[in-house]
Amino acid sequence: MKAVLGISAQYHDSAAALVLDGELVSAMQQERFSRVKNDAGLPLAAARACLSQAGLTANDLDAVVFYENPFAKLERVLVSTLRSFPRSFRKFPTMIREQLGHKIWVLDDIAAGLGVPRAKVQHDDHHACHAACAFYLSPFEEAAILTVDGVGEGVTTTISKGSGTEVTRLRALPYPQSLGLLYGALTAYLGFEVNEGEYKVMGLAAYGKASRRDEVAKILKTASDGSFELAPEYFAYDTDADVGFSPAMETLLGPRRLPGRPWDLDGSEEDRGYADIAASLQEATTDALVGLAREAKRLTGANNLCIAGGVALNAVANREILARAGFSRVFVPPAAGDAGGAVGAAQRWAHANGAPRGKALVSAALGADIDTARALATAQAMGLSHTRTDAPAQALVDHLERGHVVAVAHGRFELGPRALGQRSILALPEDADVRERLNRVIKRREPFRPFAPSVLAERASDYFEGAPNDMTPFMVTICDVKESAKEKLRAVTHVDGTARVQTVTAESAPLLANVLQELERRGRIPVVLNTSLNGAGEPIASSGEDALAFFDSHPVDAMLVGTDILLTRGSSS
Repeated sequence: MKAVLGISAQYHDSAAALVLDGELVSAMQQERFSRVKNDAGLPLAAARACLSQAGLTANDLDAVVFYENPFAKLERVLVSTLRSFPRSFRKFPTMIREQLGHKIWVLDDIAAGLGVPRAKVQHDDHHACHAACAFYLSPFEEAAILTVDGVGEGVTTTISKGSGTEVTRLRALPYPQSLGLLYGALTAYLGFEVNEGEYKVMGLAAYGKASRRDEVAKILKTASDGSFELAPEYFAYDTDADVGFSPAMETLLGPRRLPGRPWDLDGSEEDRGYADIAASLQEATTDALVGLAREAKRLTGANNLCIAGGVALNAVANREILARAGFSRVFVPPAAGDAGGAVGAAQRWAHANGAPRGKALVSAALGADIDTARALATAQAMGLSHTRTDAPAQALVDHLERGHVVAVAHGRFELGPRALGQRSILALPEDADVRERLNRVIKRREPFRPFAPSVLAERASDYFEGAPNDMTPFMVTICDVKESAKEKLRAVTHVDGTARVQTVTAESAPLLANVLQELERRGRIPVVLNTSLNGAGEPIASSGEDALAFFDSHPVDAMLVGTDILLTRGSSS
């Protein structure tokens, strides 16, 4: 047996992934253990949990592979920072301290942290790992592969072709031409946190009109071959890492929106103007991605496309790529960003060393399981009201039918930013008021944020246009809600008539499938509102203790923890 551990770290969403003889058996993000959202630190806890899940120790590993080349990254940072000197003089000491401090020694730190010989620790190429994650987890034997993110070592975008276990890069765009940096800079301009708030911009865009496309066209210039350029005067990525945009951006678009201010899209003309900027950004990004995908089609002649990199989590653009770029099928892995780089790093080593391709990914439940006995002891110690149930799906549906909001912490937690039934909050989809309760009282987040529907895969076409497809199992695309279904799906239909659909099977999410089947048996539609089990600023819950802490501090009506513990509001039983 060949065992390889992939590692991603140091920027955001650090993770570890274990591949045995070409098969991905576990993958986990460090934030689920540290409880620091988007934790960039070395994922030692995640790595140990991956090994434990498989019954292995670090001594059993044949290799540990870091997802990028720290020496090439140092060179790019030094060159770009020196080129922008003296404008970068404030940032220069910090950059040098980081790169020549812990970042350049990351391979040694991994070896020491895991207790493996330094000779076993290797590095790979950032975008090659993204491409590998997307292609090797896909159901395709051959495909075009598009990777798009902020920046790796020195590349921001690649087009490759995958066949069997071979991936060949055909084209790359260099830093700083980056759709990730563009979207990140305007995310900061709109008052959200970079590497965290991009999906908020996507939700906000639906409330606006793309009336600022002319201004955005001055920032992002696209060509017919899919390439693009960012106008450098609007950016400050080498001088201000916190916001990434220059004063010229505010001269062009108006003053930035200050972070932390409540949103009022109904009463504030200013906020509606910011929504128009978000809509213009989203439309420009979508068109650029469609252009890249069309170029990938031209270069490869493939019928299938795989997409990875942080920008691949743009569900709105993914729908348009499938519709407009000429591919029959499109696949995006659930952890398309840096967390998925750990998966790709392990897969690349495995296939380079003779391992066959593993099975196509069906479920994102690649994390650690709930320790039910430990969760029970903790619930008792906390004095939480609970019962044991031998019919968890039926018990959850009993609560849903009473109009309750319920939570689920069951089985192995998901890889990636989407809760797919393992660590979820669920509600019936009919009542739009439940969306208000979830946003303001339970999730405590912006009122314009949409909620996703989970639906039985075999019934998805009854309610959503274009579902199911290769992206819907992982909630990485949107679909139009059918007109005939909108009244029944008011809580999960976004203001533009779309929904970020998750299609569910017994194999991908067994408990959630049972809940949906039980709803249908009772004469209801097999759809629930599904959102992640976390509060504002928190990572998604992983352990039973995380789930119990959430229940104790957020007013959901009931929660299933582990295999059979049902928590309810009231006196302990």
